[in-house]
Amino acid sequence: MKNVTDSFVSLGHWPSAGSFGFNTDILATNPINLSVVIGVLIFFGKGLSDLLDNRKQRILNTIRNSEELRGGAIEQLEKARARLRKVEMEADQFRVNGYSEIEREKLNLINSTYKTLEQLENYKNETIQFEQQRAINQVRQRVFQQALQGALGTLNSCLNNELHLRTVSANIGMLGAMKEITD
Repeated sequence: MKNVTDSFVSLGHWPSAGSFGFNTDILATNPINLSVVIGVLIFFGKGLSDLLDNRKQRILNTIRNSEELRGGAIEQLEKARARLRKVEMEADQFRVNGYSEIEREKLNLINSTYKTLEQLENYKNETIQFEQQRAINQVRQRVFQQALQGALGTLNSCLNNELHLRTVSANIGMLGAMKEITD
């Protein structure tokens, strides 16, 4: 503290320039300095207080606006989360439905293929039976033709004209009798 007082004291040794000068008496100048500082603070403090009040109101308004925006953002976030959950559930449902639809189509295709194969197998069996029947009929016809030719050959070799005429006459008589019965 002594250094501070010494600096004021050394200022007191300056030559005064007219009526302006430094008072080096600390006890006499201290209340004056304090009253000047307090006066300046009061004068500028009112404006500073108004500035601080305005600043405080702006900060409070900004905080209120921020809280409102935060509340709106939280509400929008909750809505977005709800929509996301709904979309995820729908996607899962589509996925499950898609898989079940694929499985259903797969089973339908397999069943259709089995039915087609059964039909083809039936057509094949029918074709085989038809071809077997046709072959059997052809064999029967050949056997019948060969038997008929053999019988005709035997009859021709065994029959003479007279026996042949009697057989023909007997057959004509039987046909005539059958015709009378049917009339």
